Amino acid sequence: MVSVMYLDNSATTPLDPKVLDAMMPWLTSEFGNASSVHLYGRKARIAVEDARTEIAHALGAHPAELMFTSGGTESNNTALHSPLHESNLVDEVYCTAIEHHSVLDVVHAMKRKGARADVIDVDDHGRVALDDVARLDNKRSLISVMLVNNETGCVQDITAVRHLLPNAYLHTDAVQALGKVRINVQELGVDLATFSAHKIHGPKGIGALFVRRGIDFKPMMVGGGQERNRRAGTENVAAIVGFQHAVRYAMSEFDVRTSRMRQLTEQLRSLIAAMVPDVRFNTPVEFAAPHILNISFVDAESLDGEAILQLLDMRNVAASNGSACVSGSQQPSHVLSAMGLGRHEARAALRLSVSHLTTEEEIFQAATILSEVIRDLRV
Repeated sequence: MVSVMYLDNSATTPLDPKVLDAMMPWLTSEFGNASSVHLYGRKARIAVEDARTEIAHALGAHPAELMFTSGGTESNNTALHSPLHESNLVDEVYCTAIEHHSVLDVVHAMKRKGARADVIDVDDHGRVALDDVARLDNKRSLISVMLVNNETGCVQDITAVRHLLPNAYLHTDAVQALGKVRINVQELGVDLATFSAHKIHGPKGIGALFVRRGIDFKPMMVGGGQERNRRAGTENVAAIVGFQHAVRYAMSEFDVRTSRMRQLTEQLRSLIAAMVPDVRFNTPVEFAAPHILNISFVDAESLDGEAILQLLDMRNVAASNGSACVSGSQQPSHVLSAMGLGRHEARAALRLSVSHLTTEEEIFQAATILSEVIRDLRV
C-alpha cells in the first residue's frame, strides 16, 4: 500500500489507538443508558461525569459549566442561539469575518431575519480590528471571536476583546485551539466556548460547549432532561470517554506535541519558500498556532485551486484549500478574502496542517511534490 502524506489535520486527525481502547468497553459490554437508574445506567453515568470533570478541569472550567454536544457545529450554533432563545439577554450579535461557517452563517441568517447582527472586519494578518470592537454595544450584545482560525492558524487576542467589552457576552470557537495553544476559559474571560474531539485524535461526533455559570441558558435541543436540561438526547458514552482520553493525552503531552508541530511547520515554510517561486504565506509568523501553514500564489490567475489539490492527491499528498465543511464549493476562501486577498488568489490557496505524528520525511516529500505540481501548472 502506498503511504499517503497526510497534511490535513485541521480537517480531522487519526484516532489515537489508546483512545479507541478506552472507548471499546462502552461500545460493547458497558452499553447502558446514562439516564437509567439500574447498574448499567449508573456505570455509564459515572463514566460521563468523570469525563466531564477531567475535561472541564483541563480547560479551567467547573464541571457544571461543560455540556456535551455532537461537535463544534452544534456547539457554535447553540452558543449563538441560546442567549437569544427565550431569555432575551442580548439585542445584537456580532462575529468576525474569518469565523467558521457554523458561526458566520448563523449571524448572516439572523441578519436576514431582521435581527441586529453584523460582521467585524479583520486586518491583513487575519486579526480582528479592535477599533471596531471598541465601538460595539457593551451591555446587550453577544460577540463571537474564534481563538485559532481554522484556515490560517492565526491566534486572536481574546483577552483584549474582553477588556474592550467587559459586559458583553463573549463566545470563542476554540475547536482549532484545543491541544495547540494553552486554554483557560477563566483567564480568557469568555462566557461560552466551543470544543471538539476529532481535532485532537479523538472520535468524531462529540464536542462540548462551555457555558459560564450564571447565564440564563436555554436549550436548543429539547425533549429530554439530559445535560442538566441544557441539551436533550441520550449521551454518547463511548464518544464522551474517547473525548476525555484525547484531552488527557493532548494535555499531558502538550509541550512535546506543540514543539514538534511548530518545528514541522517551520521546516515546511522554509522548504516551500526555497522550492516554490512567487509564493505568499498567509499564516503569520507570530501569533499563529503551531499546526497550520496557509499559502497562496502571486500569479494565482494562472492556477486552479482544485487542480492543485487533485494533482497533490494523485501523488499521495492529502491537503485542502480551507475548511472541509465547504470543500469543493469552488468559492474563494472567505477568510483570505477578508484579509484582502483577491478572488483568484483566495481560490488557489492551500492549507497544509500537521500533527505530532507527521514526519520530517513527509514534510520534505510533500514540499518537493508541491513544487513540481506548481511548476507543471505554470507551464
